[in-house]
Amino acid sequence: MKLKFPHAARGRGLSGLMASALAATVATTMVALTPTQALAIATPVPLATAASFSVLSGQGVTNTGPSVISHDLGTSPNPAISGFPPGQVLGTVHAADAVALQAKSDLVTAYNNAAGQATDFALPAGITTGTTLNPGVYTATAGVGLTGDLILDAGGNPNAVWVFQIPEALTTASSSRVLLTNGASACNVYWQVGSSATLGTNSTFVGTIMALTSISVTTGTNIEGR
Repeated sequence: MKLKFPHAARGRGLSGLMASALAATVATTMVALTPTQALAIATPVPLATAASFSVLSGQGVTNTGPSVISHDLGTSPNPAISGFPPGQVLGTVHAADAVALQAKSDLVTAYNNAAGQATDFALPAGITTGTTLNPGVYTATAGVGLTGDLILDAGGNPNAVWVFQIPEALTTASSSRVLLTNGASACNVYWQVGSSATLGTNSTFVGTIMALTSISVTTGTNIEGR
């Protein structure tokens, strides 16, 4: 599932699951991460009917510019959707209908599943170029900032899973990238974010983002996932 955002787009996220303060910090030092693949216990997050959506919101979706959304777009309970066109939705638009309601319910279940998986490894506040992560559940203690290239290495296992638990904000810098190698799949990468996610200009991102408050995707960003 791929999304292209030549211009900015913004979707409002989940609500009512937990209270979390907005904070995004970038650490000045890196924590060395040397996970052992055999220890990884991450399991696929069950998206159920939410899996058919490229964008699924609780409080509406706003787009500016010629964005391309490859699958369904939906919002529930707030039906507000604007900016399509000029944005294109190649799937179906569900504005607070029964399909969106069920998908939103399934998204809440998925969010809680991701948040509840047991931790394998600590996730540092600052992720810079050269960081490579094997499969597993990675848990941060606060907000996380990505400022370079993050490589997800499946080690030849096409079923490898990554779950990132971030209690506050996720922020990616301009031109930052999340890259897959050795059989890794974007469908097996999940980001559980306790407040807001903001993807920087011309950045490349992979995985399903489940954000409690909001998701903002800026000009030139490419996402493979949801």
